[in-house]
Amino acid sequence: MSPAELSQLLHRHHGDPNRLLQMLREVQAAAGWVSPEVITELAKGLTLPRARVEGVATFYTLLATRPRGEYQVLFADNIIERFHGSVALRERLCAALGVAPGALRPDGRVSVGTTSCIGLSDQPASLLVNGLAIARLTVERVDAIAALIGQRAPLDQWPAELFHVDEPIRRAGLLLGAHLEPGAAVRAALARSSEALLEELKRSKLRGRGGAGFSTHDKWRAARDAPGPTRFVVCNADEGEPGTFKDRTLLRRQLDAVLDGMTVAAHAIGAQRGFIYLRGEYLFIAPAIEAALAARRAAHLLGRDVLGRTGFDFDLELHLGAGAYVCGEESALLESLEGRRGIPRRRPPYPVTHGYLQRPTVVNNVETFASVAHVALAGGARFAELGTERSTGTRVHSVSGDCARPGLYELPMGASVRELLDACGAEAPIQAVQVGGPSRTLLSPRELDRALCFEDLPSAGAFMVFGPQRDLLEVVASFARFFAHESCGFCTPCRVGTTQLQGAVDALVGGRGTRRDVRHALRLCALMRDASHCGLGTTAGRPFMQLYEKFKPTIERSLSSLEFRPTFDLDEALAPARALTGRDDERAHLEDP
Repeated sequence: MSPAELSQLLHRHHGDPNRLLQMLREVQAAAGWVSPEVITELAKGLTLPRARVEGVATFYTLLATRPRGEYQVLFADNIIERFHGSVALRERLCAALGVAPGALRPDGRVSVGTTSCIGLSDQPASLLVNGLAIARLTVERVDAIAALIGQRAPLDQWPAELFHVDEPIRRAGLLLGAHLEPGAAVRAALARSSEALLEELKRSKLRGRGGAGFSTHDKWRAARDAPGPTRFVVCNADEGEPGTFKDRTLLRRQLDAVLDGMTVAAHAIGAQRGFIYLRGEYLFIAPAIEAALAARRAAHLLGRDVLGRTGFDFDLELHLGAGAYVCGEESALLESLEGRRGIPRRRPPYPVTHGYLQRPTVVNNVETFASVAHVALAGGARFAELGTERSTGTRVHSVSGDCARPGLYELPMGASVRELLDACGAEAPIQAVQVGGPSRTLLSPRELDRALCFEDLPSAGAFMVFGPQRDLLEVVASFARFFAHESCGFCTPCRVGTTQLQGAVDALVGGRGTRRDVRHALRLCALMRDASHCGLGTTAGRPFMQLYEKFKPTIERSLSSLEFRPTFDLDEALAPARALTGRDDERAHLEDP
C-alpha cells in the first residue's frame, strides 16, 4: 500500500489501536499480504510497538506476512471434507495450475493451501478464494476454477453460481421457522422495564447456546449490576468448531431476530454499543449484515433514541475475525476485538464486569440472541414450555457426515441422539457420532438414546455421523492436527502437548505406533486437561481419550508388534540424500534390503 493509502486507512479507523485487526484485514484485501513496511508504518501511525502489530499479523491464519499470490486458495481441511475427497480435489487444482501445495507459484499468480473448517461441512468439499467461499466442489468445478485463474479473471466476473451457498434447513422450529418483523422484539422489550425484562428472562430459564450453558439471566443481571456507566453487548459469531454451521444459517435467514436480541440485551443491561464478531471465513455474509445494520439505523432501530425512547442510544458494529479457532472463547474474542492476538484471559475477573475495554460486557452467541428475541415477544413462561426442566427451548443442530440429509435440524431440548439420526437418514450401521465438535463427546452405538440437553449431553451444535467404513483413528488424528494448528501457543502444556499428541496419533495411523505411544498419548491428554490455560488445551486430548475408552480395539489394531520403536530411523533420514544422488544400491543403505 502507498503512504497515502495507509494514511487514509488510519484516518478511516480514527487511529484507534482497537481496530488494528480490521486495518490488517483491509491491507490484506487490498495488497494480498501484509508487508514488513506496512507493519512498521501501522505501528508508527497507531503509536504501538512494532512487535505488537507483527504479533497480530502473524497470529491469524487468514492474514499473510509473505506474498500468497493474486489468487489465494485455501481448501477446508477438516475430516468431513477429507472424507468427501478434498485432498484429491486440491491435488487436481495444484496440478492444473502448476503450483506446489502450500507454495506460491513462481509468477506470483496463485497459491493453494489449506485451512481448518470454514463452516461448510453440510456441502463439502469447499474452499476459500481470496476469502470468499465456494462449496460443493466437484472435478468439474475445480477445473472451472483453474481455468478462471488461468485467464486471470477478476473474482467479480466469476460465475455467481460458483459462490452460491445453500442453507439446507431440514427441520425448523421456534428459531428457524419463525419470521419476525424487524424491531418487533425490541418494541415488546421496551414495553417493560429492564427489571421486568430480566425477570422474563429468568422465567424462560434460557441457557447460553455456546456450549457452557450458563444462565443468560444471571449473566445479564451481573453485567447490569456491575459498577460504571458504560456497558457493551457482543455477539460471538465465530463458530469455528469443525462441523458447526448453524450460526451461518441464522445470520442469513434470521438476522433480524439476532439483531433484535442484541438490542433487547442493550435495554436490559443499559448498554450503548455492541459488536458482532463474525468469523473471517464468513466474509460472504458481511455485506448483508452491513446492509441490515444500515436499514435498522434508517428505521430508528439503532442509533440515538431507539424507537423514540429518549435516552436509549444503542448502535452496532460488525468486526471480522481472521481465522483463529481460539477466538470462539469469549475472553480471547474480546482480546481480538481490542486489536490484539486472541489469547484467552485469566479469569476472574469475568467479562460481565471486565469485558471489552475492561467494561461490563455481555457476550452471547448467535443462537442465544435469536432465542432472546422470542422470549421478549412471547414471554419467558411460553419459552420454558419447550424442552426440559433444566434445558428449555429448542436447539439447532448442524448435521454432517455419513447421512442422507445433512443440514440443520431444530429440535426441542432433550431430544435423543437416535431421533436426530433417524431424521437425517444416518448411514447404518452407525459406527460413531461426534457431538459438539472435537472438543466434546464421541458416542458409541450403545449411547444413541442419550438426550441432547444440559442434564445429559451438552452440545455446541455440531453433529458428525461416521458410518462403518470410516477409520475412527483417522478421525481422531484429524482432530489432533486441528488442535495442534489452532493452539494459540500461550501455555506450554497446550503448545507442546498438542504437537506431541499429533505426532503420537500420526504414528498410530501410519502403522508405526506401539503401546508406548498409546501410554505417552494418554499421559499428554491428562497433562493438558489439568494444566492448560484455557478450554482449547483442556479438551484437546478428549477425542483420543474417548477413542481409547470406547473404541480400544481400533487403536490396538493399528499397533506394530514392538513394545518400543526408536523415534529416529537413520536409514530413513538418509532417504533424501539417496534420492538426490540417484543411489539405491545396498551400500547406500545401513543394512541390506
